Amino acid sequence: MQRMLSTHLICNHRLTTAWLNRVEQAGIAAVEIFCAKQHFDYRNGSQVAELGHFLRDSPLRVHSVHSPMFTDEIWGKSGPDTHINLTERDKGLRIRWVDEVKRALEVAETIPFRYLIQHLGVTGQEFSEYAVEAGFTALEELTLFARQRGVEILLENIPNELSTAERLDYFNGVTHLNLNYVFDTGHAHIGSGVAGEFSSMQARIRSLHLHDNDGKEDQHLLPGAGTIDWTATMQLLRSRPGQYPLLLELRDDAALNYSLEDAGKVFERLEALETTHA
Repeated sequence: MQRMLSTHLICNHRLTTAWLNRVEQAGIAAVEIFCAKQHFDYRNGSQVAELGHFLRDSPLRVHSVHSPMFTDEIWGKSGPDTHINLTERDKGLRIRWVDEVKRALEVAETIPFRYLIQHLGVTGQEFSEYAVEAGFTALEELTLFARQRGVEILLENIPNELSTAERLDYFNGVTHLNLNYVFDTGHAHIGSGVAGEFSSMQARIRSLHLHDNDGKEDQHLLPGAGTIDWTATMQLLRSRPGQYPLLLELRDDAALNYSLEDAGKVFERLEALETTHA
């Protein structure tokens, strides 16, 4: 599997060409760019153009872009009106959030990427048929907008009642949007479990978010630093060869101080597990 890395690793810092160059030198094939105003401001034409110019001359690819979750620079802490939610009950607000995601998709006109990673609802949101209907309306429009730019939207399993593996399958079934998935190991671990979530999602998985936690909180730790069974997880991931890359989504935390070197060592450990159980 190809080695890929989410820029979530430095999401509290501005994404620069110097850091992307270090990623390239580390032997990582591609990145997922995380849309957060303090990190990658998808509405900032200067930053988009600067990164696009670098990437045109670099072997480093952009595999995916993670859709924005907040409109402020402090993780939604400035107020609930900054929390992007495609299942928003208020039609006017939902239109605003669809427009915000469209601005992120327009990045593909300068920086080509294959997938947009999208959340259905927000963390902790309860299930409702209205949310399903609102999500369908938003994603039907966004899917067409994305396709016109050569991008496919992937839904992610996240910690809410709309986005478990079972509920994502339900959403696809009733809407007939037939969207594919990104499988998040950490979110599965604090939900119904890695094996169960993978079993439900496997045929539609097109990308991964690999990270660890204690089974309770979404900590985005290095694989092996939490309680996920990575031997069993790699056996599951190997069962769909060529379907997705190994993509790490680690936490930007001064206390953890993860580096590109740490990421490289984790890839080696995971690949060793893959080889051992081939």
